[in-house]
Amino acid sequence: MSKMDRRITKSQETIKRALIELMTEKSFDHITIKDIADRANVNRGTIYLHYLDKFDLLDKIMEEHINNMGDFCESAAEMDWIESTVHCMEYLESNYLFFSTMLASEGARYFRSQFLKFNIE
Repeated sequence: MSKMDRRITKSQETIKRALIELMTEKSFDHITIKDIADRANVNRGTIYLHYLDKFDLLDKIMEEHINNMGDFCESAAEMDWIESTVHCMEYLESNYLFFSTMLASEGARYFRSQFLKFNIE
């Protein structure tokens, strides 16, 4: 697998962060691709180069965080219960903006159900 260009990675991270920041300010339904592009300081075409639409962008962000959290917490499997819990909470803390936004957002019911399912399994 080839290494992804750092410019692409940086653009994608900027776009993702822009959406999450906007979701702290207004409902997902009222956020447009133009809003995201303006916040991320990229062209709309750059967003469409990486994502089909804002729904695809949100899906990719949620999937990434759930997978990352799974990997992060799985690395704690050999620790005792307290250490592993602290380890997993560190991931939540380092991604506070995302988790606080998604858990509080009315438009993120799907994420909450996936997050709950992840934590129960």
